[in-house]
Amino acid sequence: MSLKVWIDGQYYDKENAKISVYDHGLLYGDGVFEGIRAYNGRIFECQAHVHRLFDSAKAIRLSIPYTAKQLEKVIYETMATNGFTDCYVRLVVTRGAGTLGLDPNRCPQPSVICITDLVRLYPQEMYDKGMAVVTASVIRNHPNALSPRIKSLNYLNNILAKIEAIDAGVSEAIMLNHEGYVAECTADNFFVVRNGQVFTPPASDGALEGVTRGVIMNLCQSSFIPIHERRLERHDIYIADECFLTGTAAEVIPVTKVDGRVIGTGEPGPTTRKLLEAFHKFVRLVENEVTN
Repeated sequence: MSLKVWIDGQYYDKENAKISVYDHGLLYGDGVFEGIRAYNGRIFECQAHVHRLFDSAKAIRLSIPYTAKQLEKVIYETMATNGFTDCYVRLVVTRGAGTLGLDPNRCPQPSVICITDLVRLYPQEMYDKGMAVVTASVIRNHPNALSPRIKSLNYLNNILAKIEAIDAGVSEAIMLNHEGYVAECTADNFFVVRNGQVFTPPASDGALEGVTRGVIMNLCQSSFIPIHERRLERHDIYIADECFLTGTAAEVIPVTKVDGRVIGTGEPGPTTRKLLEAFHKFVRLVENEVTN
């Protein structure tokens, strides 16, 4: 049985789920999206994700033709239609079909898409032993060009850095901002641990305000682990005791080598492991809220 994709109020088989070739989302990357996880039938951090979707849309002057509650209902209904309780959700809003040319006013109606499917970015071995990453030569978009805080459909900046990672034989790349400070990775937020304290770049340095990033920062506080938003140079990474990434699809994954340099002992460190465990417990609490 084919998966169903929700597009503008109707369900289509995955193979036949299509948008117009005149859609500005296709032609110009003109739109926004959210990647969301569901655990045991519960949308993880739903309000945070939907709120960020509306913030991104507002920033590019795109009006979403649904309320937050309506979109939440769409996600749950699409999950149920496909028989999912644990899955990845992609919620997309495009400017809609228009004419050739940049003028967004020629797109009379935005298009909204909800996809529910399975996703796994990295093999289990990387979660157990850690992963290697490199620093990309492609820098993060300047915030006055296209703010990295907008989760837009234009991901070419990230893709070019991802190509560098693949060419280097690794799965991820660290992206620096226009000033040379660490921003984030191509699809994940970046954290370092030094002397028992956790540091992550601030949003002002080009980091997306990741939902999982926010959860980890809260878990640091509840676990009495000092957490700081601070500018990071590559030097801070090279001398770190531990590094890890966070993201909706990736969850929490250790980094044990950066640019050929071994981080710490070369194995996932105690703070990373503690936060991994805390995150999995947090997810299970979400599951228990549904089942109890």
